[in-house]
Amino acid sequence: MQRVTAFFTELMRRYLPDPFVFAIGLTLLTMALAVIVQGQAVTALTTSWGKGFWALLAFTTQMAVILAMGYVLATAPLTDRFLNRLVSHVDSPRMAIIVATLVGGIGSYLNWGFGLVVGGIVARKLALRVKGVHYPLIIASAYSGFTLYGLGLSASIPVLISTKGHPLEAQMGIIPLSETIFSPTMLITSLVTIVTLPLLNAWLHPKAGQPVKEIDRALEEAPKAAPALDMDEGRTLANRLNNSRVLSYVIGAIGMAYVALHFVQGGSIDLNLINFFILFLGILLLGTPIRYVEKLNEGIRTISGIILQYPFYAGIMAIMASSGLVNTLSEAFVKVATPATLPFWGLISSFVINFFAPSGGGHWVIQGPFMIEAAKTIGASVGHTSTAVMLGNAWNDLVQPFWILPALALSKLKLKDIMGYTVIMMFWIGIVYSVAILAWG
Repeated sequence: MQRVTAFFTELMRRYLPDPFVFAIGLTLLTMALAVIVQGQAVTALTTSWGKGFWALLAFTTQMAVILAMGYVLATAPLTDRFLNRLVSHVDSPRMAIIVATLVGGIGSYLNWGFGLVVGGIVARKLALRVKGVHYPLIIASAYSGFTLYGLGLSASIPVLISTKGHPLEAQMGIIPLSETIFSPTMLITSLVTIVTLPLLNAWLHPKAGQPVKEIDRALEEAPKAAPALDMDEGRTLANRLNNSRVLSYVIGAIGMAYVALHFVQGGSIDLNLINFFILFLGILLLGTPIRYVEKLNEGIRTISGIILQYPFYAGIMAIMASSGLVNTLSEAFVKVATPATLPFWGLISSFVINFFAPSGGGHWVIQGPFMIEAAKTIGASVGHTSTAVMLGNAWNDLVQPFWILPALALSKLKLKDIMGYTVIMMFWIGIVYSVAILAWG
């Protein structure tokens, strides 16, 4: 296994570019496929690309908000004390890898934005505490837990299709969560993943005598310059308001009251409600307005790559949709499908498409209509097929550079440092998800 890991690590080190370069390359590849495979005119695809570039601007903002505010939750004093207590009981490199994977995985199961950030934070804490931890591996391990979001409470496709009024309701109806992420098969799959993935990651750790790259403790532990203090500032009304716990608790309580009323009145969960909830929960946990602003400013530094790159992926998705590339890819798999195997081919096609459309919601918009029509035509389960598309998305995220950006920002590593490990993890998760979907079918 160490030789296989070394092979992929060296391969990525030599040939894997920066995530932004990867996004540009995918754009050019999609354009070439649209011309060669679909016969689309260059002027038409250029127009589609340009028009689609900002088509997901609202969704881009939602993604940025959930990650930045997830950072605030993950670094709030209450969370920080819990994580410090957790890592204080860890004293071996392999156990550190297991704990980082579990924290990232459980956090992502509860909420993908929170899990994506808290995994990286606890990985850094463990790397600083435990001598001999291979830093690129522990960051990759924490990130690998992100795949559990596809099985969890914030799995975008299952949550969307269980909501009244979703875009494909006329085509497929409402699919309850009991038929998707809360089905017995998917619950067992979640358990298998959360048990086996940490063990695999621990197995990947270099053995005694093999080279280990530890975190730069001198850099991480260097004291930060304290801001200059205005001796009169503490007595001003402005400063008292900035540090007012009353303001935070009042507005936080109002926010929580709205969430409670939303559910009492029959409302459902969507991305806006999740963002609303974590915003006001963060305000309550941080205690004062100024502390929240300071932590949010830190979190914003982790999302610059997403703000830059997501419009490029929106443009790619526009080309995929307008040219018919998504239908061509899906159709190639569906042609060999039976009612029992369609979800499996949905998983595989979703894995491929997610390179070009790394978003569960956006991905579903372009692949969902075709897959649902295919399921209805051949008599396959619509719920199983939809869940398979979700899992293909979550499986591919292990090697899709876009979602690794927050982990890279937190760790100060480069993509090529950790991708060799996530490739190995991707192979294992592919086996788990494929077996689960085939057994379910």
